[in-house]
Amino acid sequence: MPLQNRVDPFGVIHAVPERGTLMGNRGGKFHRDDQTPGKRRWASHHWICCDLDFKARHHEPMGAGYTSLFFLDEVTALAAGHRPCFECRRGEAKAFLADERADAFDRRVHEERMRGPQDISAPLPDGAMVCVGDAAFAIRRGQMLRWSFAGYDGAFPVEPTAKLLTPPSITAILARGYQPRWHSSAQQWDERT
Repeated sequence: MPLQNRVDPFGVIHAVPERGTLMGNRGGKFHRDDQTPGKRRWASHHWICCDLDFKARHHEPMGAGYTSLFFLDEVTALAAGHRPCFECRRGEAKAFLADERADAFDRRVHEERMRGPQDISAPLPDGAMVCVGDAAFAIRRGQMLRWSFAGYDGAFPVEPTAKLLTPPSITAILARGYQPRWHSSAQQWDERT
């Protein structure tokens, strides 16, 4: 049975078989000894996304140090409010934050996460995620790609009633040109546009 450590674009943690292409954490351990999440869903405001493999390190997904979380791709992690890790993804983390200090950024994004989906006030960059009702979609090449734990499974015109899931501070970084990692299933609609 899968552990409850797979994250959707809303930031909700599920127990599903699909692991995804990136892992991360929310600042430390927040699971109980039976490897189920406690009441809290984070240990601090430092939420990161990491490579699955780094320097051949092995760790227990719900071990003593932190609660490992898994994401379909970086687009999903960003929507849930996670940023690139400075240890295993240093180059991407530097490109992502530019000159901003990680702690100040993490504090601001934590407040934005708590607000939930926002109204959209400007055209969205590729990699931003939106929701229509309880369904999540990633913006890519002028379309909305329907998200699932297994990958993107449909392309649709952008819905004017959609709400922004990706925190505004992260959306601004995408708008300035940061290129997030996409799950391979997103590419199937590129030739059709």
